[in-house]
Amino acid sequence: MSNLKLATFGGGCFWCTETVFLEVKGIEKVVSGYSGGNAPGRPTYREICSGLTGHAEVIQITYDASIVSYETILIIFMTTHNPTQLNRQGADVGTQYRSVIFFHNEKQQEIAQLILKELAPHFDAKLVTEISPLTIFYEAEKEHQAYYKNNQNSGYCSYVINPKLQQLRTLHADKLK
Repeated sequence: MSNLKLATFGGGCFWCTETVFLEVKGIEKVVSGYSGGNAPGRPTYREICSGLTGHAEVIQITYDASIVSYETILIIFMTTHNPTQLNRQGADVGTQYRSVIFFHNEKQQEIAQLILKELAPHFDAKLVTEISPLTIFYEAEKEHQAYYKNNQNSGYCSYVINPKLQQLRTLHADKLK
């Protein structure tokens, strides 16, 4: 399975970004987690939500590069959240909700920089998406995995995740399973 690659992004609440990418062709697995912080030891959801650890809510995607490219994944990521909002997505506010691309190698870093440069003119405000090296990824607690699948009737899913899924289907229908 040499075509399997990893990508790690934060675009607000990981429940939303996880749900979006589970719909995309070539995505094998999506894991919600935390990265980009500096607290000692394994952080918890409660600690992340305090905003004191410096971690972002992120997803780590395992994808088949023979089916979907890193470039395509980045474009989907950048067009299914608001990369112009600093440390927030909608009502979710704090550094844990920042827009961030954690690259796994220099090639991903180069591609991320290029995609952001190409997409910037299509937004009404400056892109604030951070591009940083991935150091450590911590998997989130079990209740945060497959959140949408397990909680589709919740208000958060209805009012926040469903509109993101509609946006995905409108912009990227040809990339969906």
